[in-house]
Amino acid sequence: MIKSISLWSLVAFFLMACGETKEKKENTTESDQMEVAEAYTPDTEEELPTIVGIAVDNADFSTLVTALKSADLVEALNGEGEFTVFAPNNAAFDKLPDGTVAELLKPENKETLTAVLTYHVVAGLYTAGDVVQALKDNGGSFTAETLQGSRITFKMEGDKVVLYDNKGNAVNLIATDIKASNGYIHSVDTVLMP
Repeated sequence: MIKSISLWSLVAFFLMACGETKEKKENTTESDQMEVAEAYTPDTEEELPTIVGIAVDNADFSTLVTALKSADLVEALNGEGEFTVFAPNNAAFDKLPDGTVAELLKPENKETLTAVLTYHVVAGLYTAGDVVQALKDNGGSFTAETLQGSRITFKMEGDKVVLYDNKGNAVNLIATDIKASNGYIHSVDTVLMP
């Protein structure tokens, strides 16, 4: 159970854990992906693009950008605010059953697509470093509410943090703490399902 720590503090703690985890990974593919994502993190606050700006500039988020456009969420994630986005990379979308992405992108499925995409967003600014303590303080597990309204569960498994969606799918972080002017992006290897 979550003790007297706010939900947002817990999410922040989770994301810190992810940052520590990525340093321990030895998998070349994941390391390469992290380097690509980190290459889009400018040195100063003034130079930072928005969450959407970073996604547009990173070819590995092209499917996500297409989905954001189809759901009319570009303006929301491009504007002021503080968001933490668990952004599925292209490989995450490729893991979905054949035809799923094409079906979600149809205008008649905009509501479903919006629900899926907003399930990847938490209000507030949360780095990976804050999550370690939250996991320690809460027995290695806690949940956070997404903008979609459902919760994501975070668990410490060995030396890494794993997210679980409402369908019970395990989702791994492959890059963390990609800073934007209006939040953070943490790249994930699986599409979260509400």
